Amino acid sequence: MTYQEALDFLYPLHRFGIKPGLERVYALLEMLGSPQQRLGDVVHIAGTNGKGTVAAACASIFQASGRKTALYTSPHLVDFTERIRINGEQIPHERVVHYCSQIQQAVIDNHSTFFEATTAIAFAWFADEGVDVSIIETGMGGRLDATNVVQPTYVVIPSIAFDHTEWLGDTLAKIAAEKAAIIKKGCKVFTAVSEPEAFVPIQKMAELCEASLSVAGKDAVCKISAQEPGMIELDLKTASQHYSALKAPLTGSFQVSNLSLAVMVAEAAGIAPQYIVIGLERLLETGYRARLEKIDTSPTVLLDVSHNAAGMRVTVDTLASFRHLYHRMVVMLGLALDKDAEAIIQELLRLDCSFVLVDIPSERSVPASSLAVLCKHLGGDATVCDNARKGIAALQAQAGADDLILVTGSFYLAGDILAGGS
Repeated sequence: MTYQEALDFLYPLHRFGIKPGLERVYALLEMLGSPQQRLGDVVHIAGTNGKGTVAAACASIFQASGRKTALYTSPHLVDFTERIRINGEQIPHERVVHYCSQIQQAVIDNHSTFFEATTAIAFAWFADEGVDVSIIETGMGGRLDATNVVQPTYVVIPSIAFDHTEWLGDTLAKIAAEKAAIIKKGCKVFTAVSEPEAFVPIQKMAELCEASLSVAGKDAVCKISAQEPGMIELDLKTASQHYSALKAPLTGSFQVSNLSLAVMVAEAAGIAPQYIVIGLERLLETGYRARLEKIDTSPTVLLDVSHNAAGMRVTVDTLASFRHLYHRMVVMLGLALDKDAEAIIQELLRLDCSFVLVDIPSERSVPASSLAVLCKHLGGDATVCDNARKGIAALQAQAGADDLILVTGSFYLAGDILAGGS
């Protein structure tokens, strides 16, 4: 088996879709020697928005402290191996082939999903490499998520909002209960959730598991001291430390709670303040991309992966604070079929922007023409482009130095831009 053959085997597993349950992933892990039991200290992260930021920040801090740090996130933007990293380095192609070969028949026999197979490969590599700590991001949910086979030392739940309601439930309380099910006996829990409907299920699960619960905004208080696109500076007070001029190469005040949570986890792990400072400054070295990432100037181009109404609201609130810096704003938008396109477009319209609509490179794409009709119905100025990369080039050629181009709506779209795809 070559690396391409491994991908050709793994990617079609998407046809099995989302199949909640742990029996299939346990079967794969057993074949690999139960690596989920050998992951060092585990930071398990579930939530609607903010998981990727918290995961990257935690990984960067732990790595700065000298600990051999594994990071498992999803989805990838350009290459499959982005999902599975140790100390920022992606899993080698030959290791993907090695583990894929070992589980191939079991995947076929059990009708395992893509995420289950990928999780097994990640955990096997982490265990074989003898990592000190593993930062594990859930896929969609929590209770029946393939990653919920680990025994976490720390659990982080950054936010709860409506997403994947067909699987997780149609109320915030139901969604929160599904996410909170990753809490295990004796772990330490950290959350930035404040809405009572969503907070109570987290609080109840922590109590049931005799797990301590710390809340960002109460147990750690943070405010922004300076910010611009691509940089945020914080003043953060925790129970034991006061960090002034704490810098991270991120955009947006919404990152305050995510960074606070990462610092709280690091302190609980006994990491010294100087490594927390260094870790946040080096956050992008973890492979963290496309969260309002500034990828070009004159005109400014921001790449973002917000893909639900709650995430887009936060993105828009952030950009609204910078809107006065720019003459015109153009949004290139592509969405998957399971997203609330109307709610997302309504959020973006608050930016006084025009739209370029594109298909995302997925069979689950909303047709750009359909998005354009909806956009115009809602009062937006919309055009359709059949090629995202050419669309960006054309926009950059037409835009002035003081204009802003935002590319958003999908990991697939961001990946296509970063890959230079067509």
